[in-house]
Amino acid sequence: MAVILVVDDDPAMRHAIAESITDMGHEARLAESGAAALQALDKHAVDAALIDLRMPGMDGLELLARIRDRTDAPQVSVLTAHATAHNTIEAMRLGAFDHLTKPIGREELSRVLVAMLAAGNNKQAMIPDRDASELIGSSNAIRAVQKAIGRLAASDLTVLITGETGTGKELAARALHDHGDRARQPFVAVNCAAIPAELMETELFGHIKGAFSGAVRDRLGAFREAHGGTLFLDEIGDMDSAMQAKILRALQERIVTPVGGSATKVDARIVAATHRDLAKRVDGGSFREDLFYRLNVVPIHLPALRERLADIVPLAEYFLARVGSSKRLTSAAAAELVRYAWPGNVRELKNIMERLDVTVQGSLIGVVDLPDIAATVPAALPVIDWPDEDLPTATLRLEEMLIRRALARSGGNRAEAARLLNINRQMLYTKLKRLGMDVSTDETPVDGNPDN
Repeated sequence: MAVILVVDDDPAMRHAIAESITDMGHEARLAESGAAALQALDKHAVDAALIDLRMPGMDGLELLARIRDRTDAPQVSVLTAHATAHNTIEAMRLGAFDHLTKPIGREELSRVLVAMLAAGNNKQAMIPDRDASELIGSSNAIRAVQKAIGRLAASDLTVLITGETGTGKELAARALHDHGDRARQPFVAVNCAAIPAELMETELFGHIKGAFSGAVRDRLGAFREAHGGTLFLDEIGDMDSAMQAKILRALQERIVTPVGGSATKVDARIVAATHRDLAKRVDGGSFREDLFYRLNVVPIHLPALRERLADIVPLAEYFLARVGSSKRLTSAAAAELVRYAWPGNVRELKNIMERLDVTVQGSLIGVVDLPDIAATVPAALPVIDWPDEDLPTATLRLEEMLIRRALARSGGNRAEAARLLNINRQMLYTKLKRLGMDVSTDETPVDGNPDN
């Protein structure tokens, strides 16, 4: 039997999780705040902890940092009804074992507890707080990427990011940099596919004045510009074989030689990215096997947008909001966006939404405004990012998604959100409370049975 600390300011949520823990044969200890949790840890050892993200006073991230800083630190998982790219990456970076979204089903709770207890109290490194680069989305596929970034940010391991064009590979690289202890140092990005082969060496390694015709001044080159920070080699799969050999030496020895100059040591974290299948290119002889293994220390794969169905409409609305648009999607247009195969991925979606903000005259974006999309026969979809959970949990998750969308469309007006959902306002309050969402409102709730 293990002792599990449950920290949540919502008594109903606290006791519901405790009941599940007890049913699994473990002992649950409860705390209603971060301060109470630390007091409990001072008195008794626990084997694992589940903590809420949003709590008055000390929030979940601060509590996580303080728990993981203890010599007897248990494994900690964060639970939240408000998962974002920022708080997911930050939680993982600070040493969380996992970052889970409410409501959490018993099957998922059992899985994470078994894994936490098996992992014991091994601590992960903690680093100072940094601003996040956004990787918008809450689907299982993109949350796996957010968690991986959080785990890797504090290390200097070389990372190879793969994914189709437009999936956000540079955003992922920037998030690795921004959340690491190199965040205040340079982030230098080089698009290897956009630089002619004859200029690649001076672009990466630099040159000294007079080294060749046209070298009128010294140039540092990307490796030395990124000294102390991160060098992002985008589309490295398009680099020619001669340059691959020079890159390999630089990665192995952390030494670069400017054209016409002498060898110089460099200290830069390397993050590479490609939309190519490098393993196939190795088999075909167009990419060096030794360079592939040098780059592929830790792989991160960014899913295609068609594999992130739950993120498509929230992303579309985010891109509209970011340009200050007051326009919104009709339900039919939103459904059409989900049906489309998105060969250009997130970049294509961003471009389309920004164009629609300019071209659509009314306040609503309908199917008729999406001629390019509507005329395209959807490609056969690959495996969809359905959550691996039981039906009641999946149903609650869908309900939460619809409620969040209605609140976003209504600007937070509960009465209007209830109208959009075709339920009464009191039922919406009841659902918000059950889901652990914000129930604060300036409106007076209607008296009566909440289930009417």
